[in-house]
Amino acid sequence: MRLCHESIYQAVYQPGSVVFGPSRLAPHHRSPLRTGRDHRRADQRVERRRPRFEQPMLSIHQRPFLPQDRSQAGHWEGDLIIGKGQRSAIGTLVERKTRLVRLLHLPRRDGDTLHEALKHRMGDLPAHLLRSITWDQGTEMARHLTIAKTLGAPVYFCDSHSPWQRGSNENMNGLLRDYFPKGTNLSTHSANHLLGVENELNRRPRLVLNNRAPADLFAALLASQNQPVLRR
Repeated sequence: MRLCHESIYQAVYQPGSVVFGPSRLAPHHRSPLRTGRDHRRADQRVERRRPRFEQPMLSIHQRPFLPQDRSQAGHWEGDLIIGKGQRSAIGTLVERKTRLVRLLHLPRRDGDTLHEALKHRMGDLPAHLLRSITWDQGTEMARHLTIAKTLGAPVYFCDSHSPWQRGSNENMNGLLRDYFPKGTNLSTHSANHLLGVENELNRRPRLVLNNRAPADLFAALLASQNQPVLRR
């Protein structure tokens, strides 16, 4: 038999519990618990709890193309690479067709900072090169509806614990660990340094692109449209 923590909580906090009486040596405390609490903190009703994410959330299964379809440019996959003690992070975005990467400098790991970083790095793209973003279910994307409105592109969420649904981004994150090793403080890297890493990777020929560089393919897509780059 196994005793789970929920059974212990129920035994402690149920009315008239024999384990909840005051201590003989400290009768002035109404509870023997160190906190002195006589009720569970998480006693708020589920329907009244504030959701972590803005609602509604779009699932990757609502995306209008199959995972293996890379025929249309402008669909991006994104995530964070995390530093030592989960106290620092760098945002990563990969364009699915050309494998172009863009890095986000994040002084803090929260929704507002990510929003500003995305607006700064992605706001220069024309509509045909920013059609959607697919992201992990990290709380840094809690303001996804605000981000989608700012960028003019929907945000789709992968299933939990399914990194293969962002295959291009996961592969790029592996390459980025050559520059930003695990267990290091990522906040020490400046925005200019991130840009240098980004440019180096985007100029590297890729076998999956028939030995062409992502930067060259992306530049060709930019030049192929007779419209201004700035759209916002």
